[in-house]
Amino acid sequence: MSIRIDDIAPDFTVDSTNGKITLHDWIGDSYAILFSHPKDFTPVCTTEFGAVAQLVPEFVKRNTKVMGVSVDNVAEHLKWKRDIETFSGAVADFPIIDDTSLQVSKLYDMLPAGAYLAENRSPANTATVRTVFIIGPDKKVRLTMSYPMSVGRNFAEIMRALDAIQLTDGLPIATPANWVPGQDVIVGLGLNDEQAKEKFGNLTIKLPYLRFTNAPKK
Repeated sequence: MSIRIDDIAPDFTVDSTNGKITLHDWIGDSYAILFSHPKDFTPVCTTEFGAVAQLVPEFVKRNTKVMGVSVDNVAEHLKWKRDIETFSGAVADFPIIDDTSLQVSKLYDMLPAGAYLAENRSPANTATVRTVFIIGPDKKVRLTMSYPMSVGRNFAEIMRALDAIQLTDGLPIATPANWVPGQDVIVGLGLNDEQAKEKFGNLTIKLPYLRFTNAPKK
């Protein structure tokens, strides 16, 4: 069964490069990003994990933890981390979990059609597609993304989406297409014009159902 927005993220306990981890306990009161990749020591994945290593300070500012998923074991992850750090120039100190059992890959429906675990497998055999899950402090899934093996993830977009999720969390607002932090946001339809002005002040009405206001300060 696929995981949907607002589902409680399935909990699990696994070994990782940072020791044994239980997902919900590890998340605590933070946001979390869970992202998978096909195999250690592969080129696209090395660039992606390097990008995450470089972005860790930005994730920390946003009270967000990151965790990688791979069907390789912890010993292989630890060796691969050295390559990630050499390539990126940043310390890859976020956990990468051991999913040799495919427990998490199956629990989160990360495997593409026709995936299987072959002896002396190539990345294409299991190909835990490049999936991304953003999870809130309430342990609910806020966003999912899936990329094919040939397409490296855009972590600027993942960061932008995280900013939008955190900005709109619990407020009657939404972000428009191509929104970036600092730009105006859309007022929810649950507020009439008077209520919107009372709550947000400035209101720019483009259409009766499309009203913009300044993004609230977080």
